[in-house]
Formats: sequence, C-alpha cells, structure tokens
Amino acid sequence: MSQIMRMVLDIFAQIFRTLWAHKLRSCLTMFGIAWGVGSLLLLVGLGEGFRSGNKRQLAEFGKDIMFLFPGRAPAMTGSMNSYLLTYQDYLDVSNGAHIRNAGPIISRDDVRAVSEFANANGEILGTEPQLNEISYLPIKQGRWLNQLDDSQKRHVIVLGDQLNKNLFPGRPAVGATVLLNGLRFEVVGVLEHIGHGNDTWLNVRSYVPFQVMATYFPLKGENHANSISYINYQPRVTDEHLLAEEDVHKIVARNHGFDWRDQNAFDGWDTIQESKMVGTIFDAMNIFLGTVGLVTLALGAIGVINIMLVTVGERTREIGLRKALGATKHSILLQFFLEGLILTLGSGLIGMGLAAILMAMLGTIQGVGGFDPPKLVPMSAMLAIGSLALAGVVAGLYPARKAAMLQPVEALRQE
Repeated sequence: MSQIMRMVLDIFAQIFRTLWAHKLRSCLTMFGIAWGVGSLLLLVGLGEGFRSGNKRQLAEFGKDIMFLFPGRAPAMTGSMNSYLLTYQDYLDVSNGAHIRNAGPIISRDDVRAVSEFANANGEILGTEPQLNEISYLPIKQGRWLNQLDDSQKRHVIVLGDQLNKNLFPGRPAVGATVLLNGLRFEVVGVLEHIGHGNDTWLNVRSYVPFQVMATYFPLKGENHANSISYINYQPRVTDEHLLAEEDVHKIVARNHGFDWRDQNAFDGWDTIQESKMVGTIFDAMNIFLGTVGLVTLALGAIGVINIMLVTVGERTREIGLRKALGATKHSILLQFFLEGLILTLGSGLIGMGLAAILMAMLGTIQGVGGFDPPKLVPMSAMLAIGSLALAGVVAGLYPARKAAMLQPVEALRQE
C-alpha cells in the first residue's frame, strides 16, 4: 500500500514540476478555461438575479393578480370612444366562471391628506375588504378594512408605510385622525413597507372603504356615476388565467355594447403571463449561455490537448528513458492523463471560485430597478463541473495514450 502511495506521490510531484517548469504556458492555458467558466457562471447568475427580481416585483402586487383598465371601444359612427368601467362591471366579473376573486378600485391622486403634524399628497384608493386577498397588503400595525367599514360607510383609513412616515414622523398613527380634503378619517391600520430600496410609489398609497370613496371622492367628470378606475381579479386557478381574461372581456363588452374580440377596447395587465414570458426568455438565455459555455470549454480542452501534445514531443527522450528503466505504460498513461485533468479541472474550479466571490460581493448591493444581486445557479455549476471533467478526460487521454505507446528505443533515438 505504501509503495502505491509513494508512486502516486511521485507522479503528482512530477506533474507539478513539469507545470512549474512551463509556468507561462500553463497559466495562459488555465486562464482561458477559468475565464470561460467564470464568465458563464456570472452571466447565468446575472440572468437569475433578474429573473428573481422580476418575480419579486410581481409578488409585490399580489399572487396571480390581473388588472383590467378601460380602453377605447368602436362607436356606431366608426370612431373610437372611451368608456369607463362601472361597479356593475365589477359585480358581473366577480361572478365569472373562471374568476376566483375580484375587487373594484377608485383611484384619486389629487386628494390632500393632513395630520396634526404634517400634510402629504399620495394616491387614495377606495376598495372593498377582499383586496387584501388579491393584492399583497401586509399589515404592520392595526388592522385592514372590513365589511362593516364598507356597509356602514365608516370614515376609516389604512396608510401605506411611506405615507405614514410623512404624516406621522416618529409618532404612532393608529387611532389618530387624518383629514382628506377636510373630511376626518380615523387611521385603523398601517402597512409594512412594500418593495426594496427607494421604490416608494406603492407605499404612498392609502386605502378607504369603497362606498365612502364613491360617495365623497368619485371619479371626476360628467356621467361618471358608479364609475371605477379599474378592476383587480384572480383566475380560479393559475393555469386558467387566459380563460379568466376571456370571461372578463366578454362581460365588459356585453355591458358596454362592443365586440369582446376587439383587443383595442381593453387595457390590462396579466402578471401571470408576464411571469411566464420572463421565465421563458431566461430559460432560453440559460440554454444559449450554456451552449456558449460548453463551446468555450471545448475550445479550452482543445488548447489543453495541444499543450499536452507539445509536452509529449518535448519529453520524448524522458519518456523513453523512464520506460527503459522499467516505467510501465500505465504509469506513463496515468501521469499525462492526470496532468491534462489537473490543468482543466484546476482552472475551471478557479474560475468557479472567482465567480462565486464576485457574486458574493455583488450580493451586498441591494436589488435595484427589478434586479436582484446575481446568484450561483446550482444547475449551471453542476453542468460546468461535469463539462470540465469530460473536457479534462478528453484533453488528457489522447496525449497520454500517445506518450504511453512510444517505444523506448525510438524515444531515446529522438534528438
């Protein structure tokens, strides 16, 4: 056992002496593979960061949430007329065959909020209690709106995190009073901060009961009775989101007298579809980057094969001498095979390590603008390791076999 161990140690010592004797050549070869592997993992990691950032942004709106806004429908004269969604549209949509939940929204951004400490402008939303089952509205203090608030038209309000800080800097808000265009509202709840970094537009909102909003702050303009700004809704199950959208289009088109197949008549946002599209784009990008990475590794393997063939040519007399002194084909084969494997795997692991360190450093930067810090994707790392192992085998096996097949007499005759 000790003899085998000593032989293995001798082989490794010989390998590292050879690599050290040709430092520049070895470093350049390893740099090419390390650069390819590190770039591949970093690019895939950046893509994964964007994917997770996009999912995070969509999750800030809610799970499986879809929006319907009014568009422009063709009139009898052939022109396009704007229309407004109504509360009846919402009631009909909420009873759609593929609809799980829906909520009406009246939105105004011209209502001035005043507390005893400060005043602020923000978006005021009138909505029904089920909105917190559709949208992501985590309560930090107090409570959310309830059915009695709506049916009894209570003057209560739930503040977004940033609006709360603006109106009640460093002071408790729950139980305090806010004036909305001179009307008194009791603060019954405060939301947690939604989003990351400087994203504040979701946090300068406040929420009041729908019936109160419809009574005191309806949409501006003539003939806007019972009008709403938009409808939030969810499909019965995620995979039925297109069927749910079709249901909604048919209902609204029927109520307003136009063809539901006219897509110009609707303005909506399907976060489910967007998430799928982003996922598809980045799956395709990962496949492309993986292919580019494999080609890079293949080119690196070819470089290692070339270097090893040159090494075999340079060490022909040495190989002949070793075989004349009793070295076996297997020991020669093992030495050159391991040399190629070490060059390939070693440089690849260095590239992976540098990519991991760089991604860890970028991980300290807070996600901005839909991007999360890049992260090492386990599947990409496994693919890189497997490809490196294969490239190392290919890069080491052919030159090693050529070295092992040399005849001692012919090798010693070489100048």
